[in-house]
Amino acid sequence: MNHDKPQHLRTVKSFVKRAGRVTKRQKHALENFAELYTIPYQPSLIDLSQHFPKSQPLIVEIGFGMGDSLVEMAKTLPEKNFIGIEIHEPGIGNILDRIHHDTLTNLKIMTYDAVEVFKRCITNDALDGIQIFFPDPWHKKRHHKRRLVNKDFTELMVSRLKQNGFIHFASDWQEYAEEVLVLFEQNDQLQNKFEGFAPRPETRPLTKFEKRGHALKHGVWDIIFTKKF
Repeated sequence: MNHDKPQHLRTVKSFVKRAGRVTKRQKHALENFAELYTIPYQPSLIDLSQHFPKSQPLIVEIGFGMGDSLVEMAKTLPEKNFIGIEIHEPGIGNILDRIHHDTLTNLKIMTYDAVEVFKRCITNDALDGIQIFFPDPWHKKRHHKRRLVNKDFTELMVSRLKQNGFIHFASDWQEYAEEVLVLFEQNDQLQNKFEGFAPRPETRPLTKFEKRGHALKHGVWDIIFTKKF
């Protein structure tokens, strides 16, 4: 039996489904490839391993944006399976096109609220890793309650991780990164792999967004914790 902890996650959404221009290529992918590479949401547990040809370590990325870095990671690490969660239509179209073009069998997507996916669809101790790269910082103080990573969602993520599974968070918003670092340090089931912030690991592809930030002298803060045995 799957015991969710906590039972009552907030109803405030951590995202706004913004309108974006969908290109002809993305539209074609949405219309022709979605059924091939999307795991449909259902409000009940899903055996995620059945959606991949090989039983391999499973990593979930929340909010893959346009998906280019996740595709590169799946190509570089064929010995791992990946699920990307996103609701932004141009990004979904882009990653579907990339998956099909590169004939990737170790990458699938879900197009639904990540909190609901974690709460309803994923079993305890199912994941080898969770990635959250550059989530919306909701930088205005009155919007901080919309931030994806809070105490409740941290507990939920940890419950879905296998022992020694990891959570890797990255942000270019220092105040948000510092808040998440404290949240993870306060969770007694998590252990920091580093002292404070982590050096940027080579496994996280450098995005166009991040390169632009470097050019503007913006910092990036990585946080990597593992679930204790």
